[in-house]
Amino acid sequence: MCPVLIMPCLDIKNGRVVKGVHFTNLQDAGDPVACAQAYCEAQADELAFLDITATVEGRRTMLTVVEKVAAVVTVPLTVGGGISSLADIEAVLAAGADRVSISSAAFRNPNLITEAAQEFGSDRIVIALDVDKNANLPSGYEVYINGGMTATGKDAVAWAEEAAARGAGMLLPTSKAHDGAKTGYALPLLRKIKKAVKIPVIASGGAGRLEHFLEAAQAGADILLAASVFHFGEITIPEVKAYLAKHGF
Repeated sequence: MCPVLIMPCLDIKNGRVVKGVHFTNLQDAGDPVACAQAYCEAQADELAFLDITATVEGRRTMLTVVEKVAAVVTVPLTVGGGISSLADIEAVLAAGADRVSISSAAFRNPNLITEAAQEFGSDRIVIALDVDKNANLPSGYEVYINGGMTATGKDAVAWAEEAAARGAGMLLPTSKAHDGAKTGYALPLLRKIKKAVKIPVIASGGAGRLEHFLEAAQAGADILLAASVFHFGEITIPEVKAYLAKHGF
């Protein structure tokens, strides 16, 4: 059996869990503490907490909410959003996170990855990549920052390689085109990044059916992240695990 982990994702806005499509049209999906507790009871292996408007609003992650969620979770917790300095990382870890996820700040200042890995350990540093298709770039995918709103001109696979070389312990690529669409993960992107790096990769964006989880696992994903299908009860974590087990994962 090939190991793969299931990671529900709590996208947070104004202290509530929300979920949208293509990073927009957000719907309320519940209280983050209640959601976190329910997912742990439902056999989640990991949990992600992403304060999705922190960077755009120019503020830090909501530490009080992180503390409340961390107090009830029984699995590793990855927290992202508005983290832009070593001090921010230290504060989020002190609030109970096991890992931090950094996106825009790491892109603007790649040295932050190196310094964070040296200070806190690579295993605690996740680099998130929001991407969209761009046929003019070598991989066909371009990095976006500021909550997926700003194009950078940077090739996604090249940035993934640099982040790994600088000490990132894990990568979290999300395709804007697939986010919330429930049409499946961006498998070509996932395969290209897995081929380019030696560190774990989290598949994110697009899970809508059990088959989508299997496809991502077969493409090499180490962790399978999903939100909508779990939040709204369309698929349960035990159902995903049972389905994957039938296919050798």
